Amino acid sequence: MKIFRKFLNSPDKKRLFSNFVSLAVLQGANYILPLITFPYLVRVLGVEKFGLLAFATATVTYFQILTDYGFNLSATRDISIHRENKEKVQEIFSSVMVIKFGLLILSFILLIILVFSFDKFRKDWEVFVLSFGMVVGQVLFPVWFFQGMEKMKYITILNIFAKLLFTVAIFVFVKEQADYWKVPLLNSLGFILAGVLALWIIFRDFGIKFPLKASKNNLILQLKKGFYLFLSSGFLSLYRSSNSFIIGLILNNTYVGYYSIAEKIIYTIQSLQDIVGRALYPYFAKKFRNAFEFTLFFKKIVFLLVTIYLSITLLTISFSTFLIILISGKDEIIISNLLRIMSIVILVGGLNYWLGILGFTSLGNYKIFMNGVLIAGISNLALCVILLILIGIYGAGLSLLLSEIILLIYLSLNLRKIIKIEKVAYERNLS
Repeated sequence: MKIFRKFLNSPDKKRLFSNFVSLAVLQGANYILPLITFPYLVRVLGVEKFGLLAFATATVTYFQILTDYGFNLSATRDISIHRENKEKVQEIFSSVMVIKFGLLILSFILLIILVFSFDKFRKDWEVFVLSFGMVVGQVLFPVWFFQGMEKMKYITILNIFAKLLFTVAIFVFVKEQADYWKVPLLNSLGFILAGVLALWIIFRDFGIKFPLKASKNNLILQLKKGFYLFLSSGFLSLYRSSNSFIIGLILNNTYVGYYSIAEKIIYTIQSLQDIVGRALYPYFAKKFRNAFEFTLFFKKIVFLLVTIYLSITLLTISFSTFLIILISGKDEIIISNLLRIMSIVILVGGLNYWLGILGFTSLGNYKIFMNGVLIAGISNLALCVILLILIGIYGAGLSLLLSEIILLIYLSLNLRKIIKIEKVAYERNLS
């Protein structure tokens, strides 16, 4: 308790602890609520319709990436640095939101062209259009603003409210397989409502004025800052979101359903690291001035990180059959085997999260992270297509794992390279 009180003596650390608690509650809700609806939807809708919804979600994910444009990191960093300057915060907020609304309009036009140009999409056009509401809600909800201001409690309250509403609505309105179209509708409405409330809080409590005005120079500046992160997010999707999309194109929605069930379990487990990561990111952005300082910190905790991630990985492998029976009501051998293959992603992807997101991007080294994600993303894209053809659905899980390993090797080698350069520069300054 003495150590705990000493830790909270610092205003920065008090804020960090408050953010950690808020995100812990949020992530707890993110973890528990999907576990309630996930098995219900799989059982009521069946694997094929669940796969269709996963295919639609994978499709609109590309538009979420486009509208995010890397601002969840670049704008968070800007707001965090200038949060005491109200005029600068207004300038950043206005510029980012104007860009995001422009990208939202562009995204909807592209979606309509895609959906009505190909039979694969046209036959279920309503699912894709309804799923696009998630993109609208994400644009309206400026998570990056609350993170930069280190006011995560707002994110927590609004997200939990939206997810609770969605969870209750699923059980009330989705009763049979024919109700599958209601799932993206209800999900989108939850996103949009949370976004509208978030904007209302920002205008009420943070001194942001409406209408938003942004100069051409500020728009260009924000576009430049977010560019590398936008590219890295796009390439990141090549191995974090594209596999479901590729399976849908090469195989069918049933196999998308198999893969998506295993993937959802892995990503739900991985989302727990966001509790720590989202709270630490603004803190790291101010604390670490160079890669050498971050590396000293990382070396102190790497054994602990490996122990935690490895333990979770082994537990997931051990209980894979139990998890699938719990979710689908029966032992689906294909999904169980996929889950075992993909479980190793928890360990490798966890280390990538700390080196890439909390390391390179918090230090402002966006280009290195982008290049690594580009290499991993292209590798996954090629491997997924080749392995799907050669060994079927298991190839998608294997390609995801291999791409994570490729990224880990790249980030580790570049961190060592940067440290050597910084060490030489330091020695020169001394001499």
